[in-house]
Order: sequence, then C-alpha cells, then structure tokens
Amino acid sequence: MKGNIEERACNLAMYVIENRTTVRAAAKKFGISKSTVHKDLQERLPQFNHGLYLQVKTILDENKAQRHIRGGMATRKKYKGA
Repeated sequence: MKGNIEERACNLAMYVIENRTTVRAAAKKFGISKSTVHKDLQERLPQFNHGLYLQVKTILDENKAQRHIRGGMATRKKYKGA
C-alpha cells in the first residue's frame, strides 16, 4: 500500500481505532513494517489530522501499558503448550 502517505496514515489510524488492534497487527494487515506504522501514526498523522491522532494515541498508550502482560502470556503459552 504505497502511494499517498497521508491517506495511508489515515487508513491505518481508522483501522487501529475500529479494531482496537496493535501496531504489529496493523502492519500485518496492510503489508508494511511495524516501523512504518509507528512513524505514520506518531509522526506524520499529527501534522495533518490532529483529532484522529488523539483518538489513535489513546489506543496506542493502552497497548503500551498492556504489552508486558501480553509478553508474559505468550511466554507462558510457549512453555506450557496451552
């Protein structure tokens, strides 16, 4: 999904907001790297759509607060096989 960077950033933001998903899941869905998703949402989006940025920022902050829990659950699943 190359092309218009502003359009891509808006589409990414809407996807994250609607599905309350992570940067990793959004990157997989759009076929781009996590770094690109992060850069689009954190650096490019506030420049041209600040309202949308504020909405997506709350979800990204929530994901950041929960990532240590997700990591622990993944490790547990890996070693317990459950």
